[in-house]
Amino acid sequence: MTTEVTPSNVEELIEKHLADEFGDDNKVRSLSQHFRREGYVKLANLVSRDIFAAVTTEVHEILDNHAKRIDIHMKETGNSPRFMSTVGQAAIRKDAQLIPAIYESPALKAFLSRIATQEVMDCPWEGEKYIIIRQHKVGDTHGWHWGDFPFTVIWIIEAPESEVGGMLQTVPHTDWNKDDPRVTEYLVNNVIKTWPHSTGELYFLRSDTTLHRTIPLSADRTRIILNTCWGGPSTAHLTAQTHETMEAMFD
Repeated sequence: MTTEVTPSNVEELIEKHLADEFGDDNKVRSLSQHFRREGYVKLANLVSRDIFAAVTTEVHEILDNHAKRIDIHMKETGNSPRFMSTVGQAAIRKDAQLIPAIYESPALKAFLSRIATQEVMDCPWEGEKYIIIRQHKVGDTHGWHWGDFPFTVIWIIEAPESEVGGMLQTVPHTDWNKDDPRVTEYLVNNVIKTWPHSTGELYFLRSDTTLHRTIPLSADRTRIILNTCWGGPSTAHLTAQTHETMEAMFD
């Protein structure tokens, strides 16, 4: 039976789903340990199918109205590429109803805090709270990079088959120096993990200390994500931070 998802009932639905799906403390502890060890953990059932379907509809509508194509390289991340279409936070905030409501969910933030073993807080910079990315051409990729803020949940709105690229790759426990990013050094000296995902899954990333990218597409296939980002205790009172990569990618 499908449940209608609205901004007024989404918190109740999230809270009930998390209690049903993650009521086992040992299960949550195992997920938390994986997250802290790898800087990544798949949370395929973080939200119900009804919520995911409703968000998928919203994402497609917003992409149709606001997507902007970029093909750039970012010197702050070792001149790595960004070949994709994007929608920034302001457009989502203007047109979306569910995405902002889910982002603000106390139940969701409380659960993510259990996984992170520290408080997950609203991102102090509006521009990175939620964004949308679509890759669909041969060579499209979100090249090696870090996030400005600690915690990110990625919704896999649409994923191609792994054989044609689009998979996530990570190197955890790394540091981002925008003046000297040392991306190649990190890739040479560390194990690169590769994580496949399917349409309808979600994952949680320690984005500020996990160097990561998507493998370039080798065929014209579509990969669409909703990226939702939060801060933590270390960023709660952040007043001075630059956002060069985000400002280049999003309006």
